[in-house]
Amino acid sequence: MVAPSSNPAPKYLALANGGRLAYHRCPGRGPGLVFLGGFMSDMTGSKATALEAFARGRGQAFLRFDYRGHGQSSGAFRDGTIGAWRDDALAALDHLTDGPQILIGSSMGGWLMLLAALARPARIAGLVGIAAAPDFTETLMWPAFSSEIRETLARDGVYLAPSEYGDDPYPITMDLITDGRDHLVLNGPLAIDAPVRLLQGMRDPDVPYQHAFRLMKALTGTDVVAQFIKDGDHRLSTDSDLARLCATVATLSDEVTAA
Repeated sequence: MVAPSSNPAPKYLALANGGRLAYHRCPGRGPGLVFLGGFMSDMTGSKATALEAFARGRGQAFLRFDYRGHGQSSGAFRDGTIGAWRDDALAALDHLTDGPQILIGSSMGGWLMLLAALARPARIAGLVGIAAAPDFTETLMWPAFSSEIRETLARDGVYLAPSEYGDDPYPITMDLITDGRDHLVLNGPLAIDAPVRLLQGMRDPDVPYQHAFRLMKALTGTDVVAQFIKDGDHRLSTDSDLARLCATVATLSDEVTAA
């Protein structure tokens, strides 16, 4: 693989609302690859950078970016919602890519890639979900909240949740929960015909592997394949995990090209 340059300065996409998205993009052949990060994550993580090195080695177009309130983009994280971050993904897709794209969504990014595919079906060549977490605010987060946490959300509009992935807590807002209910995708048929590949750890404490079965069942397309990693966690960022991810993206890219 060809490693990306160390700590390059990002470019910025100006948004109609006055915000801006930080991004890194490398040119290349299609189908292009777009990485969609997770909740309170950013584009400097190991999966995003490994995919960029992989894409450069293949001469394939690649884009990674930060949603508003994440990483180097503008805005405050606590002001974000699923709808707002979906709009960021669509802005990146519309203004920073050309032609068919394979969207690669990690955790929350797996939800956003599905919403983007529903909104821009003609642009989507395929989807790759990594511990994909569609509907997580309603099906995984809300049911786990105690009555005290729900009361805090109702009273204060925000709950500061401890994080296992960093020192800072997650600010969970009531706006995030209520907006998420407007973007649920697993309650009925999910009309996406593009090929879908899912990577799911069976020791994932945040997204149970049964969630992947529910997503597979909801998708109306028939070209849906899941790989379950018995000792895999939520991040799926070990060397073997990253190699599996790149191999999955390479195979799907080749299949799309040959079709």
